[in-house]
Amino acid sequence: MEVTLTAPFQAALDAATGLLAAHPMIGEWYMAFVRFLFPALAILILFRAVQSLLRIPHTPETWAQLSLPNGTALPLTHWENILGRGKTADVQLNYPSVSRQHAALCRGEDESWTLYDLDSKGGTAVNGERVEGSAPVKLGDTISLGGVPLVFLPQTVAERENLEARRKAERPAAIWPSFLWLTVFQVLACLQLIAAAGQEASAAIPLAFLGLTAVMWVYFAALRATRCVGFELETIAFFLSTLSLSVTASSAPGSLFKQFLAVLLGLVLFLVVGLFLRDLSRVQKIRWLMAAGAIGLLGITLVIGSRKYGAVNWISLGGFSFQPSEIAKICYIFAGSATLERLFRRRNLTLFIVLTGVCIGLLGLMSDFGTAAIFFVTFLVIAYLRSGDFATLSLICGAAVFGAGIIVKFKPYILSRFATWGHAWEAASTTGYQQTRTMSAAASGGLLGMGAGNGWLHNVAAADTDLVFGMLCEEWGLLIAVLAVGSIVTLAFFAARAVRVGRSSFYTIAACAAASLLVFQTCLNVFGSVDLLPLTGVTFPFVSNGGSAMLSAWGLLAFLKATDTRENASFAIRRFQQRRLTQEARRRTEPVGDPFGSDAEKEGGHEEN
Repeated sequence: MEVTLTAPFQAALDAATGLLAAHPMIGEWYMAFVRFLFPALAILILFRAVQSLLRIPHTPETWAQLSLPNGTALPLTHWENILGRGKTADVQLNYPSVSRQHAALCRGEDESWTLYDLDSKGGTAVNGERVEGSAPVKLGDTISLGGVPLVFLPQTVAERENLEARRKAERPAAIWPSFLWLTVFQVLACLQLIAAAGQEASAAIPLAFLGLTAVMWVYFAALRATRCVGFELETIAFFLSTLSLSVTASSAPGSLFKQFLAVLLGLVLFLVVGLFLRDLSRVQKIRWLMAAGAIGLLGITLVIGSRKYGAVNWISLGGFSFQPSEIAKICYIFAGSATLERLFRRRNLTLFIVLTGVCIGLLGLMSDFGTAAIFFVTFLVIAYLRSGDFATLSLICGAAVFGAGIIVKFKPYILSRFATWGHAWEAASTTGYQQTRTMSAAASGGLLGMGAGNGWLHNVAAADTDLVFGMLCEEWGLLIAVLAVGSIVTLAFFAARAVRVGRSSFYTIAACAAASLLVFQTCLNVFGSVDLLPLTGVTFPFVSNGGSAMLSAWGLLAFLKATDTRENASFAIRRFQQRRLTQEARRRTEPVGDPFGSDAEKEGGHEEN
């Protein structure tokens, strides 16, 4: 069956490569031309997406408002709002009787609201009844904080319409031109790889690139049919995945179909995780199941895993090898993130510290110190966002350094693995072999590269995984390699902007953790390959050859997608919730007996259903 499907492609390839063999100048002129064209296309692909992510302001969503005694209305722009006198409070109340963090007002998935007293000195009350721990709140209730009365009200129709107009003005840019340029990029890259392979070109090359292009456009069309906009994150991911297919085609042509399948499965995982994140109450129910999943994945690897490149982090089943620690990253962030209500219980941070210790301990036993460092940095980000306590984090970092010293003391061979750091050229033929070859190949590529498939670094072990930055520089040039790194950094900047208007602390913590993980992993890969950091054996997100790494990168991207609150910009956000608030505000502001009110409400309700 496979022969029947690939036969037409192989016949066309044989004819094309035969023509190139008869007229070699055609291939040489083509490769010389596209070397200059690829950087320009990459800029066209990324410019619109990056500009849209970084420049368009994110207007906060407003879910209700608190009316002060003087009549001033303060909007509630999150599902979880800290009320207090402190500068870090979401709703700042400048009254002496109000504590710095006095209370929290949280919205549930069923649109109900709950008020939590945060051990305030002045006390908290709802309609005159003191709150002990928590109490439900409804629109129209009076909330008293330290004796200061606040009326909990819906947003007015006029304010809501003004907010909707502002949000429509920041509609994400149309991304189809970027998809179009990316299609051209993929076609030209495919032809470049075929020309470089010559008579050895396989039908897998056009099939993989054609498949990626088809998947990309089907995804775009399907989501546009549901009125989704804002495909900037996906544009970056598809661009980097294209580079991944190119690297794989150059270094391991036999794995090209597997890598394409990994991209496809990664996109499916991205959709599944994104849709699952829509229901915050459901997410909270499986947090500890995810914690067990992270420990289980690492534990199973330790027991039945095989050693590769010095670390026991691979499991082989039926001819397929995968790295469970990559999937464990998604589970770990899932378990570490928490809603504000969960953060009131400090014991949860203690349990998260235990989870982190177990995961890092297992990774240490597996000798996977690169992944252990990634987990630890991610832990620091999550722990700070959950506690804001620098003193505790300093003690944890001190304990981590002490633990690392103990490990090196009893296992000195570990230290020898990092002895080459900073001295690669002094051991160019031994322990510094990979780094020196990577730097030589990167230098030979220059700004424009030697052309996809024309490099030699792929002959070095782990060139398409740990040393992939060198392959990018050699075959694609420094310009595209820097654009690839810049794409990952852009994801982090987007997360930093988006979390300011995040609905829940769960989304905020998860997005910051995922972005930090991607950036730190990229730094380890890039700087490790050129001897600026120890070579720890971690992959370049989306770019390195490897199915597990690809799945992990797409899964982490879902956490970033869930923070995008621009109108219709994220499938990970339920729609029409704000419309219900608008209709409720309209009902409250319309005169009783308005002959048009009933019909308007019926129309709104019909559209809602």
